Amino acid sequence: MRNPKTGSLAKPRDDEKKMSRIGKSPITIKPTVAVTVDGRTVSVKGIKGSLTLVIPKGITVDVKDQIILVKTEANDTKMNALHGFVRAQMVNMITGVSEGWTKTLMLSGVGYRAVVTGSDLIVTVGFSHPVTMKPPPGIQFSLTEGKIVVTGIDKQLVGQVASDIRKIKPPEPYKGKGIMYEGEHIRKKAGKSAKGVGGAPGAVK
Repeated sequence: MRNPKTGSLAKPRDDEKKMSRIGKSPITIKPTVAVTVDGRTVSVKGIKGSLTLVIPKGITVDVKDQIILVKTEANDTKMNALHGFVRAQMVNMITGVSEGWTKTLMLSGVGYRAVVTGSDLIVTVGFSHPVTMKPPPGIQFSLTEGKIVVTGIDKQLVGQVASDIRKIKPPEPYKGKGIMYEGEHIRKKAGKSAKGVGGAPGAVK
């Protein structure tokens, strides 16, 4: 990329170099996965299902001998970022159609619970009525030891649906009651009574 002031080639930043290296790394296709390229559309099929990705202009995807190479036509900040993004998407698609993606959430609160009826998720989290969530195509809900498990082949969709479930009742900052991701750390605040006596033991200021 040229320096706009001097016209000389600018030295790539470290993050550009890193993204470029990531994008150039070959991807090994698993034996149970088939990848085909038709024009600018890449199709990935496996035992869990199939996904497609439209490749943006300036990026090419070559498939040969169970290896995928993602290439870019330019070497600048925007294209390097796009290069790395497309490669990451390809890796996620291969994992999704062969193994699937999951996101787990936990309920914290007296009387808080979740049930799966048919394909729908129904959560009771302190409101006057239960909240029902219908899964979008490609998403399944299940319960494991009282935890909500969101499953699908599209990593981005699994994450979005899990985020929507969490938004029903985000964990509040004082007692941590609500819906949270498994492993999520909630920074609890001291209540008013605790603040009046100098803060509760272990409270975060």
